[in-house]
Amino acid sequence: MRIDGRDRVGLVVALLVAAICVRLGVWQLDRLHERRQRNALLLAARARPPLEVDGSLPADSARDRRLVARGVYDYAHERLWHGRSYEGVPGVDLVTPLRLAGGAAVLVDRGWAPSPDAFHVDQPAYREGDSAVVRGLGMLAPRARGDVDPAALRDSVPYRLVPFIIQQLPPATAPYRPLPPGLIRWPTPELSDGPHLSYAIQWFSFAVIIGVGSLALARKRAAEAELELSDGRGTINALS
Repeated sequence: MRIDGRDRVGLVVALLVAAICVRLGVWQLDRLHERRQRNALLLAARARPPLEVDGSLPADSARDRRLVARGVYDYAHERLWHGRSYEGVPGVDLVTPLRLAGGAAVLVDRGWAPSPDAFHVDQPAYREGDSAVVRGLGMLAPRARGDVDPAALRDSVPYRLVPFIIQQLPPATAPYRPLPPGLIRWPTPELSDGPHLSYAIQWFSFAVIIGVGSLALARKRAAEAELELSDGRGTINALS
């Protein structure tokens, strides 16, 4: 079977594209491996005993650790994280400073509250008292677009804010079945593998389709060319 020049060039290009798809699939598998390693580290950090929050706790030590903070809520300087939804219902997050014994404060994401426009809410209706013992997960801020950032509030509060946020979690000893329209604690963020495995399968599938399809097409075109050539020779022989 002979392949003419143009088909040979097309086959080479197709195989190069298939090789690129394979490389992208391997890259996604590498990212999957890295993500699983990172998730293992996060799970190990969460399994460690909770840290007591004071004004000197650095952000790197608090990140992804279970934390305990004791203090008094400052509802006058509470902020909202707008545009948050829970099970498809629009709402906001209530982020409240908790003043610590040493004079500093930590922002506490107390949870989600429903809001028809995902912007305004009756904040006093969701107050939980002044003194509090907060148990939650330490997170660096901003966590996403629109989040309350402690660094951006330095000049608007009369105390120093520590450089992380506590996401208050639902009690571990009680079933997580909050009822609207009350305040809803966010559950512990899940650690997933992400889309990397499915992306890798897609890239490998593209490589197989391109490679097998190109080879099959090249074989078909070569066979058709040989058939045309043999037919031409037969016609010449018949005429002669």
